[in-house]
Order: sequence, then structure tokens, then C-alpha cells
Amino acid sequence: MAGGNFVQRVMSYLVNELLVDSLANSRAFQRFAVRTSKSMEEMASLAAKKRQEIAEQVKEMSRNIESKNH
Repeated sequence: MAGGNFVQRVMSYLVNELLVDSLANSRAFQRFAVRTSKSMEEMASLAAKKRQEIAEQVKEMSRNIESKNH
């Protein structure tokens, strides 16, 4: 049993290495990776801007509520 597990791990490692090498050398995959990375960066930037806008709106609402209560 232990020998089979070792062979399975070796085969898995070899397949993984072949897959990683083929993807790393693939122009199409590289373009996909760059586009995906740029999209993720844009989404993160947009999320940060929206978070800031919401924080400012909450502050403004708090000021309005405080001014009405005083």
C-alpha cells in the first residue's frame, strides 16, 4: 500500500510539473493571467473607492442626526 501511495504522489508531482510548465509557456494563458490580474486590481480599487464613499456618507448622516438632536 505504501509503495502505491508513493507512486501516486510521484505521478501527481510529474503531471503537476508538466501542467505548470506548459501553462507558463503558453502565450494564451499568459494573456489570460494578465487580463485577470488587471481586472482584479480594478475591482479592488473600485471596492476601496466605494468603501470610502460609504464611510463618508455614514459620517454625514451621523452629523445630520447629531445636529437634529441638539
